[in-house]
Amino acid sequence: MSACINGLCRAVTVSLFSLSFFFSFSSACSNGNCQMLDSCSSATDCASGLYCGDCPAVGSTKPVCTRGQATIPTSIINGLPFNKYTWLMTHNAFSNANAPPLPGVDRITFYNQEDTITNQLQNGVRGLMLDMYDFNDDVWLCHSLRGQCFNVTAFQPAINTLREVETFLSQNPTEIITIIIEDYVHRPKGLSTLFANAGLDKYWFPVSKMPKKGEDWPPVTDMVQENHRLLVFTSVAAKEDEEGVAYQWRYIVENESGDPGVKRGSCPNRKESKPLNSKSSSLFLMNYFPTYPVEKDACKEHSAPLAEMVGTCLKSGGNRMPNFLAVNFYMRSDGGGAFEVLDRMNGPVLCGCQTLAACQPGAAYGSCKNVTLQTRTPNMDSTAGSYPGASYTGSVQFSKSLASPVYQGNTIVVFCFSWLLPLLMFLL
Repeated sequence: MSACINGLCRAVTVSLFSLSFFFSFSSACSNGNCQMLDSCSSATDCASGLYCGDCPAVGSTKPVCTRGQATIPTSIINGLPFNKYTWLMTHNAFSNANAPPLPGVDRITFYNQEDTITNQLQNGVRGLMLDMYDFNDDVWLCHSLRGQCFNVTAFQPAINTLREVETFLSQNPTEIITIIIEDYVHRPKGLSTLFANAGLDKYWFPVSKMPKKGEDWPPVTDMVQENHRLLVFTSVAAKEDEEGVAYQWRYIVENESGDPGVKRGSCPNRKESKPLNSKSSSLFLMNYFPTYPVEKDACKEHSAPLAEMVGTCLKSGGNRMPNFLAVNFYMRSDGGGAFEVLDRMNGPVLCGCQTLAACQPGAAYGSCKNVTLQTRTPNMDSTAGSYPGASYTGSVQFSKSLASPVYQGNTIVVFCFSWLLPLLMFLL
């Protein structure tokens, strides 16, 4: 979208990223009756799709029911081209803080997520960023430097994760998943063989059908009917011809990742990417995560700063809404988080409303339901006391509750990163 249509710019300017809404805590709810931002004291207080947590990083130490699932936009407005939707994507989706290390090896690396791929997909994630390497005579998911994987930075064989994706696609026949690979696999036909062995080739969206000049993608209903429900992109250009894996930078524009991508008021494109307002690529990936990830800070990152940055990137993209929103620790927020922002990104484009929740299937564009936007200013009550750690329930449950020991572990990794880099350089 290179120009304002159907009041999109006005809807975005006036409503999408306005965070001046007010909230007062509910004082009497429990047993699954508490709604988002209601005070809670245990995991069982909150309604389905919510968990009980806090966000000390913004001064909010009173636990409240926090959103833990995305609304799939096609469940509200279906049948539009794929590139009209915005999907939640997890940066380094494989990098699970609760993943067991290799036998006999202590992992020394950073983490970007805190639950399994299956949980991520069940909670509404529809895009996965995966780093793939040659390692142990196989293709592995790994953090590393200079294109080489080590025992201390390895997570698991990539086929394990891809089989989770296959299981999800087979059990959810209307869902579409996108995988973006930072590719360090050099073995001949390594990627195509890997995806075939995982049973994912039957879902493959063929490169020959991908728009190459900025045209609209097929409607999502057509993609589902043809079972082309898996989009895979690689960072290696040659693999498009060699293996039929789409070269990312031919189809996607992307803003800078890491700290440059979270700098207030700035949304520059990555050096590999065309300008964000380029009309020759019809997909737009927005990165929003710091260079060094820390769980306890993610709730702050996913509050007002995230919503503000979407507005900045929207402007940099020539009033084109990003199609993917990539974050670390996607569950963490002070209330609605990335899920709420995602709704506010989809609403103006899909139906002309300030949020997806206001869209009415089958109604005219701009015909919106009255909804209450549940966003709050941070609770700064210093007398609230410290909550000992977020608790989770239902499908939003992590592998284990992330109390202080996990925070401390990851904080140490960040603090000691100055010696980790020279160590890995020495290993090379």
